[in-house]
Amino acid sequence: MKLTLLFLFLTAVCFSQIKNPDITAKEIYEHIKYLASDELKGRNTGSEEIREAAEYIKKEFESYGLSPAFGNSYFQPFQFNSSVKLESKNELTIYVNGEDMELEAEEDFMPLPFSGSKSLKGDLVFAGFGIQDLKNNYDDYKGIDVKGKVVVIFRLYPDFQNSKSPFAIYKGIRQKAKIAKESGASGLIIVNGYEDIPFAKDDEFIRFAYDRAPLMTDFPVVQIKRKYIEKIFQIKGNSLENLFNMIDVSKEPSPLALDGITVSMSTEVKIEQGECINVGAILEGSDPVLKNEYIVVGAHYDHLGMGGENSLNSEKTPQIHNGADDNASGTTGVLELAEKFAAMRDKVKRSMIFVAFSGEELGLLGSAFFANNSPVTLESIAAMINMDMIGRMDSSKTLIVYGTGTSTKWNELLSKNNPGFTLTMNADGFGGSDHSSFYAKKIPVLFFFTGIHTDYHKPTDDYDKINPDGEKEILEFVYTVINELVVNETKPDYVSVQKKETESTGGWRVYVGTVPDFASQEEGFKISAVNDGSPAAKGGIKPGDLMVKFGSKTISNIYDYVYALQEYKPGDEVEVIVRRENKEIKLQIILGMK
Repeated sequence: MKLTLLFLFLTAVCFSQIKNPDITAKEIYEHIKYLASDELKGRNTGSEEIREAAEYIKKEFESYGLSPAFGNSYFQPFQFNSSVKLESKNELTIYVNGEDMELEAEEDFMPLPFSGSKSLKGDLVFAGFGIQDLKNNYDDYKGIDVKGKVVVIFRLYPDFQNSKSPFAIYKGIRQKAKIAKESGASGLIIVNGYEDIPFAKDDEFIRFAYDRAPLMTDFPVVQIKRKYIEKIFQIKGNSLENLFNMIDVSKEPSPLALDGITVSMSTEVKIEQGECINVGAILEGSDPVLKNEYIVVGAHYDHLGMGGENSLNSEKTPQIHNGADDNASGTTGVLELAEKFAAMRDKVKRSMIFVAFSGEELGLLGSAFFANNSPVTLESIAAMINMDMIGRMDSSKTLIVYGTGTSTKWNELLSKNNPGFTLTMNADGFGGSDHSSFYAKKIPVLFFFTGIHTDYHKPTDDYDKINPDGEKEILEFVYTVINELVVNETKPDYVSVQKKETESTGGWRVYVGTVPDFASQEEGFKISAVNDGSPAAKGGIKPGDLMVKFGSKTISNIYDYVYALQEYKPGDEVEVIVRRENKEIKLQIILGMK
């Protein structure tokens, strides 16, 4: 008995040396050091390593004495489209002058990652760069019949060396494929031009990587090695390079029917499913009434794994992107705050949900799933506090806070508790992090952030560059803000922030005010939220609408929407068709200005 008591005593002493309910720089450093370690290989969504991170977060929540947020589980699994895969049936044969040129997949040709799956045979035609720019009187399809035929086009655009070329906005391969399909083509072949850039010189394939949009239904799109198209043109008495140079210099279309040349092609591309998990825990409030309301404290714990499409690394070779600041720092913030509030649970009147989201880097997937499948009613969530990249506080002590306009309580609450930070406050509740998923549900939000730095989305975002003392100061500030929310009798009110149309938030010239649903795989542009007072809101677009037409353009995905916007200017009135509850509704939108 005495030995047992001694063991328990020693265990408690050891635990107390490791666990400190206060927010400490040492614990911040240790959490980030593990979460951003090479062992976890960048915590890519759906990977084995992110599951190890999830287990770590779960065990921390358990050690604080917090209850599971999702019934009997700390885990909230969700499915997502993770990647694209080439299946077995990818074949291409060119028939010319009685000769069969059989090409090998991945060596001589490569399906594009958004290609539809289909088998076909058709005559070959050449359509320049595959561009239709009616404003500049340029149409690569003018005067040539492509119906039921396979079209071959150059990558990029004419006048490539001109940084102000009006054709630059038409370089998107999805856009070119959409034009070819709508022109009646049965399939599309892409070929590199002769630009003085590495991928053209080396005749490289476009990277086979999932672009997070649906595949093109029944429309095969492939890239072919240039030598095969050059051979075809030589047989026809032409030079592919001369034709390229002529179009590039003259900026005049030069479509060409390649009589007697037929292509047989089959493509089979499949989107693969993955699974990942949000990790959540609940601290029940002590007040018999207020415990039925919740403050959500969250951060995403995923990052880029070995790099991928979102990496800003200049080197091509895969490298571990540890994501110490983005967002092991925010995840650590959730853990430290959870530990502190758990240690003072008797003083916490409102309940709290601490949650680490996955899939943020892929488009807020985890937080959107949580908001759509909340373990508590959305009406009972009084506010959401988000932390993303809070580990690089510099000597200026600048702290950026988004969402300050989403409640009338925020400015006063932040100002009176500010220990001396230079606060840069942004009223908008939407933005590129997980608070957006909650603001879309009309929940007031605050998002804490220390800013972008040169290591952002690079392998150099490592734990040794974190400022743990600076993060400690931030978390103590965030703690004082949240502490008022969990004890005050009155919960923060919700305010809808109306964007100013002169405010610049992206690269599009016109402003509509829609927020994409990146998790959707429906054919169209799914809208998760609409900015109040925006052209979209004034025109009658609602959250959950599926946009299927914008002006004269059919919209199959977000890329189609971006391309359609390029043809308009602020003040234009556009007819938009959305699908709502299985009914198509026509709306008129007057476009605003960014």
